[in-house]
Amino acid sequence: MSYDDVEIEDMEWNEEFQAYTYPCPCGDLFQITKEDLRLGEEIARCPSCSLYITVIYNIEDFIGSDDKSKKKNLEPAKQQPVAVA
Repeated sequence: MSYDDVEIEDMEWNEEFQAYTYPCPCGDLFQITKEDLRLGEEIARCPSCSLYITVIYNIEDFIGSDDKSKKKNLEPAKQQPVAVA
């Protein structure tokens, strides 16, 4: 059973961990990455104890924008005409 249900808005983005974090009663931080959220994961675990929380979020907030930017980066560059003298 989950220790608590926490909305994503109540979590903090941690640049060092590249994850959303939330304080754990043991003194460490529950952690969940953006990639986990994109994959539909909703459990943020504490690396120091056995507790975990359920993260409440809208998966569409994590699928849409980043996937579009990745697709743009995967598109081949358009060829430019070259003049030959």
